[in-house]
Amino acid sequence: MTEVYRSGQLYRTGLPARMTPHEARTRAFDPRRRGVDGAQVRAFQAEVADELTDLHRQIRRLTVENERLKRALRDWQAMHARECRPPNQGHW
Repeated sequence: MTEVYRSGQLYRTGLPARMTPHEARTRAFDPRRRGVDGAQVRAFQAEVADELTDLHRQIRRLTVENERLKRALRDWQAMHARECRPPNQGHW
């Protein structure tokens, strides 16, 4: 299992952590003599952060929906299992 550091915190999942919108908005770059246009970099960061915000929102919504579907399936399976049980014939 690999150790991943993200925002000063250690994650031991072995999977890279998701970048947060705040990290995208506040990422600083080393200045260069003939660097890129800072305004363009900040505009791009804002665009990436907005997309990350939307993706995080979708993940939360889908996680809730997935949990709802799992509960519904478990309930259906339990109901169906009760209906399919043979009647107790008292053999023991």
